[in-house]
Amino acid sequence: MFDKTEEIASKFLGQQTRGSELYDPSLLVAVPRCENRRQYSIDNNNLPFLGVDIWHAYEFSCMTENGIPVTRLIKIKYNCNNEFIIESKSLKLYLNSFNMSRYGKNMEECLSICQSIIQKDLSDKLETAVVVNFVNVNSDRIEIFKNFKNIMDYVDEDNLLIKKFKESPELIEVEQTCDIKEYYLTFDSLRSNCRVTHQPDFGDVYIFYKSDKHIKEESLLKYLISFRSEYHFHEECCEMIYKRLHDVLNPDDELFVSALYTRRGGIDICPSRWSKNCVVDDVYKLTDVTLFARSGIKQ
Repeated sequence: MFDKTEEIASKFLGQQTRGSELYDPSLLVAVPRCENRRQYSIDNNNLPFLGVDIWHAYEFSCMTENGIPVTRLIKIKYNCNNEFIIESKSLKLYLNSFNMSRYGKNMEECLSICQSIIQKDLSDKLETAVVVNFVNVNSDRIEIFKNFKNIMDYVDEDNLLIKKFKESPELIEVEQTCDIKEYYLTFDSLRSNCRVTHQPDFGDVYIFYKSDKHIKEESLLKYLISFRSEYHFHEECCEMIYKRLHDVLNPDDELFVSALYTRRGGIDICPSRWSKNCVVDDVYKLTDVTLFARSGIKQ
């Protein structure tokens, strides 16, 4: 069924589009979050989580007034409590419209002008505060999520049989424990598919929770694998995983879910959601980190 979200997202996504090599903010397309949230009983006005969406655009390029090319990686960050996400192909077309545009007398001035323009355009389009930074290639790389353990270490692979490949929350099994414990789990083979083009998206998912309930690792693994034939945007998948786990844990338990997708079309999308009582720095063991799939850069 072709819903309203897909209609909006399909302006460029899945279509042959030339775009523009001269600055054109009209290329940006905002997609409402509410439709998918409604399906999973997530109230837009009373979200059960906090969180951010972090995007990395690896192929941004513009020019100085003298025609000198400037190429950088861009980090884009905004909170999950606004009404919209940006459609990824429209963002790529928009950023490409800077390719032959000229700004500033030198590279530093050029980047400063572009940063201001992009930040304003995205903030206006998404109707929220968007933070835009250029990541220098010399930035320090750091290990992220170092406390998380591969969920495959907790299961008997030889006797594991996977049968469901559409999102199946009934697979999740929980048992009561005597003590409150912390669990740090990661799975490096998350796959979902774009809801419009049906192209596959791959990522690493990181899950932390603190509870006197224990989500059986084999059941959690089966649930995560059940996304393999799902058709959703990255942010939606992260919120779906969070909501399903939130529903089986205690209401006051700490919970954190991050889905770090690998880049496609020069852009990766890394959404994170966490409970309002979860101290994110305690989970990351880092402060002010730019997230990358399988690596990290201080910024």
